[in-house]
Amino acid sequence: MKIAKLIRLLMIFVGISGAFSVLFGAWLAHGGAGMPELQHERLDKALFYQFIHTLALYATLVFYFHQPIKWLMGASISFALGILCFSGSLYLKTLTGIAIIGKIAPIGGSLLALAWLFIALSAFSANIAIKLDHKHK
Repeated sequence: MKIAKLIRLLMIFVGISGAFSVLFGAWLAHGGAGMPELQHERLDKALFYQFIHTLALYATLVFYFHQPIKWLMGASISFALGILCFSGSLYLKTLTGIAIIGKIAPIGGSLLALAWLFIALSAFSANIAIKLDHKHK
C-alpha cells in the first residue's frame, strides 16, 4: 500500500474515531446513565483510551508530515490497531455480552504501549533542530 493512501486512511480513522468519541461520550453521559456501574465504568475507560489515543494518532501523523520517519508510521498504525482492539473489544464485550471478545483488549493495550515506544525510537532518527534564544544558551 502506498504511504499516501495509508496516511489518508489513518486520517479518515482519526476523524471517525474522534467523532465517535464525542457522540458516544454524550450518549454514555445521558442515555447510558441507567446501565449497571461496572458496564458504565468499562465503557468510560474504553472511551477515555480511544479519545486520548485518537489525539495521539493525529499528533503522530502531523509529526510524520514534518519528519517522515518509519517509527512514526509504525506508531500511527499501532495507535489505530490498538484503539480498535482495546476500546473496540471493550465496547463489544459490554454491549453484546460476549465475554470472549474481551480477550482482545490486552493485545490492544500492548499495541498502544508499542506505539508510544515507537515515538521514543523516532527521536533517534529525527533531525530535530531546536531554536533557543540567547537566554537559554
